[in-house]
Amino acid sequence: MSLHKQHKPRKRFGQNFLQDSFVIDQIIHAINPSNQQTIVEIGPGQGAITAQLLEQCQNLHLIEIDRDLIEHLQTRFSHNDNLHIHNADALKFRFCDLAVDKKIRLVGNLPYNISTPLLFHILENSDCIDDMHFMLQKEVVDRMSAEPGSKTYGRLSVMIQYHCQVESLFNVAPESFSPPPKVESAIVRLNPYDTKPYPAKSHKLLARLVNQAFSLRRKTLRNAVKTLLDEDQIKQCGIDPKLRPEMLSLEQFVCLSDLVVDEADRE
Repeated sequence: MSLHKQHKPRKRFGQNFLQDSFVIDQIIHAINPSNQQTIVEIGPGQGAITAQLLEQCQNLHLIEIDRDLIEHLQTRFSHNDNLHIHNADALKFRFCDLAVDKKIRLVGNLPYNISTPLLFHILENSDCIDDMHFMLQKEVVDRMSAEPGSKTYGRLSVMIQYHCQVESLFNVAPESFSPPPKVESAIVRLNPYDTKPYPAKSHKLLARLVNQAFSLRRKTLRNAVKTLLDEDQIKQCGIDPKLRPEMLSLEQFVCLSDLVVDEADRE
């Protein structure tokens, strides 16, 4: 009896199991795992990528919320001492706890229903992460790598690009999964910066400013951030206050957030 019949994918966990061996090989090639690394796989599902990772990795951690799947994974990989399974919610997991003596690498087919909040949670742990390879909805990957002025450019674009170098690797068709999702997927590589190109004085204030700006993205910048900055302050960064938020670069957002910090320090 196949596992697909035994385990019914659960919609509440956003489960779509990868079953295309060619795509799996592509992903493993992109990750290029080695023995010396600590790799953390989020949402291993039925273990399609796990099995390949274990062949090349001596320290593999799995983060899985579904207890039925954990039971299957424990049975399937019971002979392997290199595997550590954590029954946990990735949205609450403290990834840096696994970075004992070196940075960790993250991989995973992220559940599409929680992908954006999960990415923001992972960014909070980016200091202990060497790199990330994620399967995501293609539309999310497009937003992550979007440039100022494009329709897909927004909060996720700015904050991901603040922390990481973003590289969209390849697309994955719905029929590569069981059950097939209704959207196309894509593999993305994220490399956290050791030294950020535009370091902000306060990461939290940058996140707050960007969030406020894009929550009112149809308004002009001066109206969107008026509770944080006035027109003259916006002009100090060489920005036209009448622009819409999606026209601003990461560097310009950092400039604005640093002004908010300076203003707070003066008070």
